[in-house]
Amino acid sequence: MNEKSTIRPGRAALAALCLLACFALAPSAGAVNRGSYSMEILIDGIPLEEHAARGTTYIEAREGREYSIRLRNHTGQRVAVALSVDGLNTIDAKTTKARDGRKWILGPWQTITLDGWQTTHSDARRFYFTTEEDSYGAWLGKTRNLGLISAAFFREKRPRPTPVQSESRSDAGRNAPSAPSEQKMKRQEALGESEESAGLSDEYAATGIGRKVDHRVRQVHFDAEASPSAVMEVRYEYHDALVRLGVLPRHYAHRDDPLCRRERARGFEEMEFAPDPFK
Repeated sequence: MNEKSTIRPGRAALAALCLLACFALAPSAGAVNRGSYSMEILIDGIPLEEHAARGTTYIEAREGREYSIRLRNHTGQRVAVALSVDGLNTIDAKTTKARDGRKWILGPWQTITLDGWQTTHSDARRFYFTTEEDSYGAWLGKTRNLGLISAAFFREKRPRPTPVQSESRSDAGRNAPSAPSEQKMKRQEALGESEESAGLSDEYAATGIGRKVDHRVRQVHFDAEASPSAVMEVRYEYHDALVRLGVLPRHYAHRDDPLCRRERARGFEEMEFAPDPFK
């Protein structure tokens, strides 16, 4: 059975876990590929189209769709990655500085695909696009960083000769959890409505915590450098919001969109005569 590994600076940490949202003292972010490392957002294994605008990299969120985050290490040394979704570390859902957050470990030239938040040593719950009100962040009362996926890559002070190998394995047959809105109601009944969650909108994208999948992890030691060597950020919004921001032109539409299909309609094709079905 394959496993993933993660770390916390200066001691052992869980594999295949999340990163955090606040990256103080980090290099300027924006690009999702800095040569040595890269990050992609996938739906059904296919990377979403990226749009560079306003000094930021944007992708278009698809409401209700599950997504994954693919991290690549293009170097010959181990690297630790602090990964956050909506400001929540994907391993423990905490909000910290990148250097203090729990991290995923990638071996030399390794690629890992993370499908969700790590909830136990053996399970994760899927990322999926939803509204701010039904997001995992709203359920936790942490909504200041909704709509942002961030990854901070840390080099190892003393690289070890044998890297940790890990691969993610999802199980589509596992039971789905309660609807995020039900989780939110239970949380609010126990703790009351958070001031930070006030004014949330159902028009803007955020990430929910979805169905359970197999994702086994273990702790390993990793002595990380004090500062990340690269920080990558992706902002995600629904289509209408991207149009309002000027990221997408107003006439922009996907090829599978019904209106886009209608706009491609033509009255005549290259044919001289009507086809005769009796010939």
